Amino acid sequence: MKVGAGRWGGTAFVVAFSLLRIYPERDALQLQSGAPTCILSSLQTHQRRTQMPESQMPPKCEPLRNTRPARCRCLAGMPRFASQPSPAAVHLGSSQVMACEVNGDLVPFARWEKDRLPLEPSARLVQLPSGALVISNATEADAGLYRCLVENVGSSKASDEAQLQTLPETGEERKLEFLVQPAPVTKAVGADVLLPCLVTGFPAPRLRWMFGDNEGRVELLGGGSLQISNLTEEDAGVYTCAADSGNATVEAQAQLTMQVPPRFVKRPDNIYAYESMDIVFECEVSGSPAPTVKWVKNGDAVIPSDYFKIIKEHNLQVLGLVKSDEGFYQCLAENDAGNIQSSAQLRAARPAGPAPSPPRDVVASLVSTRFIKLTWRPPAEPHGDELTFSVFYSQEGTSRERVVNTSRPGEMQVTIQNLMPDTKYRFRVVAHNGNGQGESSAALKVATQAEVQVPGPAPNLQAASNSPTSVSLSWDKPLTGNGEMLTYKLYYTDKSFGSEQDVDVDAQSYAMTGLKKNTEYSFRVVANNQHGPGVSTDDIVVRTLSDVPSAPPQNLTVEVQNSKSIMLRWQPPPLSGQNGEITSYKIRYRKGYRRSEAAETTAGTQLVKLIDGLERGTEYSFRVSAMTVNGTGPATEWTAAETFESDLDESRVPDQPSSLHVRPLVSSIVVSWTPPENQDIVVRGYSIGYGIGSPHTQTIKVDYKQRYYTIENLDPSSHYVITLKAYNNMGEGIPVYESANTRPQSGTNDLDVDPYELSHAPYTPVPDPSPMMPPVGVQASVLTHDTIKVTWADNSLPKNQKITDNRFYTVRWKTNIPANTKVKTANATSLSHMVTGLKPNTLYEFSVMVTKGRRSSTWSMTAQGTTFETTPSSSPKDVTVVSKENKPRTIIVNWQPPSEANGKITGYIIYYSTDVNAEVHDWVIEPVVGNRLTHQIQDLTLDTTYYFKIQARNSKGMGPMSEAVHFRTPKSTLGGERGDRGSLPLEKTLLALQVILLSSRMFGWVGGNGESHILVIVIIISVGAFTIIVVVVGAFLCTRKRAASKSSNGSHKYKGNSKDLKPPDLWIHHERLELKPMDKSPDPNPVMTETPIPRTSQDITPADRLLILIGWFPPHLSGHESEDSMSALAARRGMRPKMMMPFDAQPPQRKCVFVRMCV
Repeated sequence: MKVGAGRWGGTAFVVAFSLLRIYPERDALQLQSGAPTCILSSLQTHQRRTQMPESQMPPKCEPLRNTRPARCRCLAGMPRFASQPSPAAVHLGSSQVMACEVNGDLVPFARWEKDRLPLEPSARLVQLPSGALVISNATEADAGLYRCLVENVGSSKASDEAQLQTLPETGEERKLEFLVQPAPVTKAVGADVLLPCLVTGFPAPRLRWMFGDNEGRVELLGGGSLQISNLTEEDAGVYTCAADSGNATVEAQAQLTMQVPPRFVKRPDNIYAYESMDIVFECEVSGSPAPTVKWVKNGDAVIPSDYFKIIKEHNLQVLGLVKSDEGFYQCLAENDAGNIQSSAQLRAARPAGPAPSPPRDVVASLVSTRFIKLTWRPPAEPHGDELTFSVFYSQEGTSRERVVNTSRPGEMQVTIQNLMPDTKYRFRVVAHNGNGQGESSAALKVATQAEVQVPGPAPNLQAASNSPTSVSLSWDKPLTGNGEMLTYKLYYTDKSFGSEQDVDVDAQSYAMTGLKKNTEYSFRVVANNQHGPGVSTDDIVVRTLSDVPSAPPQNLTVEVQNSKSIMLRWQPPPLSGQNGEITSYKIRYRKGYRRSEAAETTAGTQLVKLIDGLERGTEYSFRVSAMTVNGTGPATEWTAAETFESDLDESRVPDQPSSLHVRPLVSSIVVSWTPPENQDIVVRGYSIGYGIGSPHTQTIKVDYKQRYYTIENLDPSSHYVITLKAYNNMGEGIPVYESANTRPQSGTNDLDVDPYELSHAPYTPVPDPSPMMPPVGVQASVLTHDTIKVTWADNSLPKNQKITDNRFYTVRWKTNIPANTKVKTANATSLSHMVTGLKPNTLYEFSVMVTKGRRSSTWSMTAQGTTFETTPSSSPKDVTVVSKENKPRTIIVNWQPPSEANGKITGYIIYYSTDVNAEVHDWVIEPVVGNRLTHQIQDLTLDTTYYFKIQARNSKGMGPMSEAVHFRTPKSTLGGERGDRGSLPLEKTLLALQVILLSSRMFGWVGGNGESHILVIVIIISVGAFTIIVVVVGAFLCTRKRAASKSSNGSHKYKGNSKDLKPPDLWIHHERLELKPMDKSPDPNPVMTETPIPRTSQDITPADRLLILIGWFPPHLSGHESEDSMSALAARRGMRPKMMMPFDAQPPQRKCVFVRMCV
């Protein structure tokens, strides 16, 4: 971007009183001169103060519910001004800056007054992000008294007043000088940014900005400050402000860094695999800065090991799958701009038997230009009847395979379509049986036939890099091919990324833009005519040109060596921001906040530099920038350090550390200490020794700035002796000893969170000679599901613990949930603080720090508290309904747990109805235990639309219902499932007639030709014999059921405790002679099971038919009835069944009633 005439092509010069607006519909930029144009009215100012982001809301010294504690600090008293306006003089037509620096959180609440009257911003009067006021194109009316006011929580504080005088322009030349330079800034996508730039001098300088294309979103304000609205990722980079007076030129640069929240490029997919297999969960994310990715299994962090590996940056590989690996895996991505997560389920199956051997005699029976037909013979050892086959194929020279499956079991041929002509392919076939995938056949290599109708490869493909982000390509028309070339498809691949992309081109050349800087790309071209795509060219590789680095060096640290030297260390910029080979690093440093700077340069491989020859007891600021052959990139933020007043003594070893404290856990001990009291001796670091009974078993050395350390991998219930010594180049000092007993093993491991994280506690090279002691006795009292009260004591207070000075306390807390590990803080002026807005059923850790004036203590020991549970605040998600194979009257409902369960889910209730608008009490319900995520419902009506809702519950109650999901059953039944049980009475009648006919034939009665008395005798004898047989058989069967019932009642186990499942207890509905389950054993495995029940006449013997006629259903026919028979009854009767919650169900005792029923 060059702000100027034309479409960013030339250069426009903006005088101090001009306003530049850029309109997206115009090609030329218009410079509006003359009277000042107001761009920010008082109403807009009011809106900016009242409708500001949450993170900029004014802090309040009270429990915060709607603010972010990590961003909003509670100030003890009114704000202080870091700088205030000072008297100044400005020449007419020139510019001036009135300083006013306050806390960054309070800048939006700062305003200016002139002669005690509010000063409204305008095109000439612009308030900078720092709070300073820019006065451009000064006039005589600008003379007066200026002051800055900060309004905070209903009150305001004013700075000193400063007199601004206006001077007539004398015409004498004044050198160009920056009054305000642009500074590095970080912004989120979609926000606005103001880059200040103000230059004074005579002749009046002309300003211009240089960068990429921000057309339509740029304004120049207040003498040259650049404002960009609605930022995008492409706006990131180095912006240059240049001023030219005709006699001299000055310029300044600023780095604009964009923050982009993480987003998924590839989400993990559900995986169902057999045990002992290796599987990979893919998770690909993008964002700026580069997001960090963590994996979580069932809420616990996945720790890389021999079986869990992180491959290709973010993918999770599970080796040698076992049953315990099943569960839900979450990919969590987070950066400074936000966080996202996506989950997938892993289910493992154990092969029940051997897998098939390789298929035999794989041949290509038909080869064409675009397809190949393969045939084969079955494996020699199929180990099963119904085999299915998969054909894996890949183009020769590539490792990526595609797969085609046969359409039905037993089929041993497949046609591979959409192949390229005159191309070699590699094929292999794999058989599948009920136990899983078998061995692969030997690879078969086949080449497709050449095709003369499609174009050949485009000759003379050439590529040349024109700029760091563009490549020009050209090629000639293919020599072979029947027909006119319609289009060309250009394929390109980022060699560092690996995914191929394409673009359609109408001509024989193309300029590829938007590429990465200093990156290798491969290109190939495929011509297309009316017959289809032709043959691809060979790949051609080209690297884009290098550029100045777009990111500063990382992890800059400064370390004071003595009174005259400071050591700097840093890391190179991230690879994506280097944009070429780093040739050198430029170090700029200055004394305090002066504008004059000194510079040092190091080699590109040198990442450390000693700056010496400095003044004693003086603060210096440092920044480092990387350089390529193209120029200098953005610099780091200024980092300050102060040289010692005097050189410390290193002619002797350090004294003993002044204190040593230990806190034992189960398998670790947290050690904290304070430095030696004599601060005149150099301390280079600390040596920690520890062991069981002796401190000399293990030794660890830490940096001299460190005050905490966690000794890990210790044995529970063991006595450890710990020693601490300070050391320097002369040796180790006098040790201090302490001992501790680790806690006994209680079934849970130590938290995977360091309770003494010091990310917010800055180190100082020379510790305070009298540091404050941290608070003690920190306790966390859980009050509700979202509130915890934190209390503590302060040993530096009198015994009555009364606070009489201006000290305040900072409480910080964090949770152990990996997706939300940011530390939050809040300030308090008493010895307790109420932390609200917490998540239910979540473990939090709290620690406290005391601050008095400029002195602060270290963080205290931590206290923990888990908030109470509350009812689920969200419904089960991902509710799906599918039909069961070969059973059109049976459906399977699947779902996922609520995202906000607020406790352990103890059960679910499934509601279903044919009327989505029916009252809740009119819906049929199905209760399900809490560890199941699937359920089947049987005997629904065919060709009917059903609606389903699911509700979750925990120990506190029921959560909201999910949205209704509809499903329509098929129109006709499949063979093998009975269509209507209502035909049972008709079947009984037919069977009864058969029995009577059978009886008459047994006694020789075949018609009405016999004597009547013979008929009476025959009937009496038949009925008597039949009755005796039925009584004997019924008594015998019922006696066996009673014995079986007693045996089962004594050894019944729920599923999961025994491999031998007992059939459910049943009772007979007398009116309809149907079975209904009374007990459902909770099944921890959500996989649905079903035991078939005889449904055809071929499954029922003649003896069974006789028993059915008298109302007794034989036990071997009742079997393991499907667990959903209760919902089947409800569907047939058109009424709601009794709700039988299976959460705590116990097997009832059964009694046998003679002949008619067993209950």
